[in-house]
Amino acid sequence: MRFSTGAPLLAAISFASIILPATAERILQSTNLNICQENSGFTASLFDVVYTPSRNSAQVNISAISTIEAKVVFDIDISAYGYSFIKTIINPCNIGLAGFCPMVSGKLGDPFVLPVGSAAAANLPSIAYDFPDLDAKVRVFINATDGDRAGQSVACVEALVSNGQTVDLIGVKWASAVVAGLALASSAFLSGLGHTNAASHVAANALSLVSYFQAQAMIGLVGIPLPPVVQSWTQDFQWSMGIINVGWMQSIFTWYQRSTGGTPSTLITQVDSLATVSVEVQKRALNLFRRGAAMLPRSIVDHGSKLMKRANVQTSYGSYVVYGIQRVAFRAGIESSNLFLTGLVFFYIIMALTTLCVAAFKGVLELGAKQKWIKGDTFQDFRNGWRTVLKGILFRMALVGHPAVTILCLWEFTQNDSAALMVLAVFFLLALNAVLAWAAYKVIRIAHRSVAMHRNPAYILFSDPQTLNKWGFLYIQFRASAYYFIIPVLSYTVLKALFIAFAQNSGVVQAIAFIIIEAGALIGAAVLRPWMDKKTNSFNIAICCVNFVNAIFLLIFTKVFDQPPLVTGVIGVVLWILNAVCTLVLLLMLIITTGIVIFHGNPDGRYKFMADDRTSFMKSQSQLATTNELDALAMTARGEKPGFGSGLDLDDDEDSNHRDSLYRGQGSTRLSTANNSHHAPSHYAPPHSPLSPVDPINRTVSPFNGSAASIGRSQNNASPAGVKPPSSPSPWQRGAGYDH
Repeated sequence: MRFSTGAPLLAAISFASIILPATAERILQSTNLNICQENSGFTASLFDVVYTPSRNSAQVNISAISTIEAKVVFDIDISAYGYSFIKTIINPCNIGLAGFCPMVSGKLGDPFVLPVGSAAAANLPSIAYDFPDLDAKVRVFINATDGDRAGQSVACVEALVSNGQTVDLIGVKWASAVVAGLALASSAFLSGLGHTNAASHVAANALSLVSYFQAQAMIGLVGIPLPPVVQSWTQDFQWSMGIINVGWMQSIFTWYQRSTGGTPSTLITQVDSLATVSVEVQKRALNLFRRGAAMLPRSIVDHGSKLMKRANVQTSYGSYVVYGIQRVAFRAGIESSNLFLTGLVFFYIIMALTTLCVAAFKGVLELGAKQKWIKGDTFQDFRNGWRTVLKGILFRMALVGHPAVTILCLWEFTQNDSAALMVLAVFFLLALNAVLAWAAYKVIRIAHRSVAMHRNPAYILFSDPQTLNKWGFLYIQFRASAYYFIIPVLSYTVLKALFIAFAQNSGVVQAIAFIIIEAGALIGAAVLRPWMDKKTNSFNIAICCVNFVNAIFLLIFTKVFDQPPLVTGVIGVVLWILNAVCTLVLLLMLIITTGIVIFHGNPDGRYKFMADDRTSFMKSQSQLATTNELDALAMTARGEKPGFGSGLDLDDDEDSNHRDSLYRGQGSTRLSTANNSHHAPSHYAPPHSPLSPVDPINRTVSPFNGSAASIGRSQNNASPAGVKPPSSPSPWQRGAGYDH
């Protein structure tokens, strides 16, 4: 099978170069020199070359060791995205290159300036200076021309070339983080104003967008050799995994690790401060490492494998190789031994800041109401039950941070940076997953109870504010009959985390696992369509499609198909363009819809009511409390706040449901009694709570469905033998899918 070598690459490069600006000064640079054959007679632990066309020179800083003693020529091959466009042979004696004519054994460590003629510069296309994350390399075979190995290659070195342009931009990171954060905050604000329908839609789309950002970040965490543009693009979203470099925090993490018996890595220090080593941000050199290790005694190999798991891989000639999670840490400027603490601490900093913001907002509202700056009923539901709302917000933040904490904790098990960090990894991994598992169990149990008593899971899940505010983060984005879908979502995250953390040394296993997992997610989303409405389902199915395509691209990057290098380079550019366009579209959709909802006179009117009729249950408790003054006075006399319980434990939702549902039932029944007492006052009976065992006739009666008079008539016309259930289910039962 033949692959085209021109059209696909040029089309992708031309499209991408339009949207990116060029810098003032054009440069080409390389920061590492890798060996490309075994028994190479020339190796370098430091290699830094910067070519400036305007100066017609290249500044070279190299620290190398040569074992070659012969006259040589350089067989040079320059390629971009796997396509070779320059091949030439240079005799170092003709250009007066000191130390290479002839080559002598020893160390080379003196910086020098290499003149480059204008004729050579003319051979480079201008796009090479402007296209971001240029995937170009220069491979040099050093061939002997005399001696015993005349005509043979005595060394091979390879330098990856960059032009200083990149898609790893601080603006992309801030823009994506700010949009996602503002969308989540907007959903909370709308919910506080009582626009629950609009708030649930905005929150669902914001959470889906954050999960997509995290899926992008996970691509960068896999131990697969990724093209430079893919590495940079995925680095833009590592903030969603808590991988953020703050200098003073890194110093604290290093101190903590050292004080708890660990040995911090110093790779970033050696590269940035000392400039004594080169780092290969790839995985290819590991193959040479493994082949060399096969000739060593088993005891040495076992010891070396332990070091390989614990620290950055160092080659025999002094440079380092980083890949997978260590690659992300290096590109972020974070020591790999500090990465676990970085992600963990940032997650809990966000949790603490969220708590402080909610408490401060509560205080401002109370002060404003006391000083008459705002109306007394403004955000009344939030002010009455702010602790329960805070619990729900923290649970939602735990759900957002679940992928990052799970991956980093599992990866720490393979690193063993220190005993204290291992204890932290075990504790937070079990704690976070146990909390989310308990929350999912509570939701399923409440839904089962609602189905058993009312033939509709939406009744209790959405009618009780205690349940909705605390556990709603797990199910409000799904339709009522798909309340269980949080279990597949959590399982999906844990499965991906396991393969990312434990299969760092096997890229093929990771790629195949990702394809299977993403295929299952796509099929499940497309067949079940569990989200609340058509638009939200389309939003999430599109994300699943892109994630599945990305998984296929990862398998191609492993070179399991033995495709030409050009194909790998083109696929890398396609992955970047595809995900950049998808990210832009999703961000614009979220910004536009959120803006329209906020500034719309009736935010809930922007969305159709869901088929499960949840909106009829999601009534403002402050409005319900004012429908009957006697009920309000009675609750005040008991020291209760309308619509909210006073318990704070994780298992208090059942008592709250009982109190709140009983309160609503009493209000409705009193109205029905007032309207029908002149017919048959002796038949009045106290109402039953939706959570209490009742006669089958009352299981289909919703306090929010039908008029009070109709409910009163159904009670007053009851005979001693009982009345048969309605012959056809009510509309809210049919909408939820429970019409049997």
